[in-house]
Amino acid sequence: MAEHDTPQDVPQDLPPPSLDGAAWLARPETVRVFAALSGETGATRAVGGAVRNALLGLPVADVDFATTIHPEAVIARARKAGLKAIPTGLPHGTVTVVADGVSFEVTTLRRDVETFGRHATVAFTEDWAEDAARRDFTINALYAGADGTLFDPLGGYPDLVAGRVRFIGDAVLRIKEDYLRILRFFRFNASFGWGAFDAEGLSACVRERAGLRQLSAERVASELKRLLVAPRAYEAVYVLFAFGLLCDILGAVPRLSRFARLIEIEAALDREPNAILRLAALAIFIPEDAKRLARRFKLSNAERALLALAGVPFDEALPSEAAAKRKLYRLGPENYASRMLLAWATSDAPATDPDWRRAATLAERWEPPVFPLRGPDITALGPFSGPAIGEMLRAAEQCWIDGGFKEDRDGLLAIAGKLAAARDA
Repeated sequence: MAEHDTPQDVPQDLPPPSLDGAAWLARPETVRVFAALSGETGATRAVGGAVRNALLGLPVADVDFATTIHPEAVIARARKAGLKAIPTGLPHGTVTVVADGVSFEVTTLRRDVETFGRHATVAFTEDWAEDAARRDFTINALYAGADGTLFDPLGGYPDLVAGRVRFIGDAVLRIKEDYLRILRFFRFNASFGWGAFDAEGLSACVRERAGLRQLSAERVASELKRLLVAPRAYEAVYVLFAFGLLCDILGAVPRLSRFARLIEIEAALDREPNAILRLAALAIFIPEDAKRLARRFKLSNAERALLALAGVPFDEALPSEAAAKRKLYRLGPENYASRMLLAWATSDAPATDPDWRRAATLAERWEPPVFPLRGPDITALGPFSGPAIGEMLRAAEQCWIDGGFKEDRDGLLAIAGKLAAARDA
């Protein structure tokens, strides 16, 4: 197990800074939503991931709002301001407001009256602490006003500074509300944590791990893919394995060392991680594993194709330059790079190995040529038709590849002529 960093000793009463001047708060569409919902009554604040990411200096994409205004009034105020308002979840207080083509979820403050797993009967409230208490982690229960003023009713900011992912309230109860929170606990540690995992949260995840089996394949896959590309993916995956959760998630034992090596290689190449390639490195031993994982997680066709590529047995030895070019020509740049990264991760070569680096980055300095012959070139040589044309083209192409792509069009026509003569003989 990788040794975890020691969390900072952050005072739990550390006040959050202001986000005044933050670019995402100054976006015209964000300003329009705040303005539409302002008035003599009610208060509206941004909440959740946008605030958390802004405090960490990370990009802010989606912005959600929490408000003391009831949903019907949210709709009325938004429409009066010329914004589109869609009642996407009125029983739970959620309205989607569209400003300048950008969608925002606006949800009235609420507290749970009765919970049924992921579903709950809620009552609206004006108490920000009550609303915060029904969220998952303290670092997601931070609010920001239009002027950037931060509101932190549950001490989420000190946890954010300390890299500490902590369930709000009773961790077991939070998990039983939605067992996906087990995976989110690990994903958030991989994304925003940098110390040891919160002991209470980890213990609750282990205790309630059987609940993962109740989740749909799509939800597990979505969370797992985000976890696999997070900055501390290896640490999170290792803890999942060490505490007995990973084999249940994958349906098999993992290849932790190859997974770790792929992460090191990607970092050495400054290459963006691909979740499916990392899944392949982690969980594929034999070709059947690729099909099993595709079914288990109900992956898209593109994801299935990449897994299938990773599942095909391949030569794990470092290829020569000529052999590498042949592979690149056949596979195309993206598939070639994926296969080479997996082969490198499977080998004993370090992530700094210059020969493997040169092979893995071949597509950056060599563009595969286009085979210059087409069907009419073959029919001009004789009365060939149908499958015979394809056979002739493939034979000529193979000669061209084996010769290192050196023959030009005239040379290839001569080769094709000889092949045609041989067929006629």
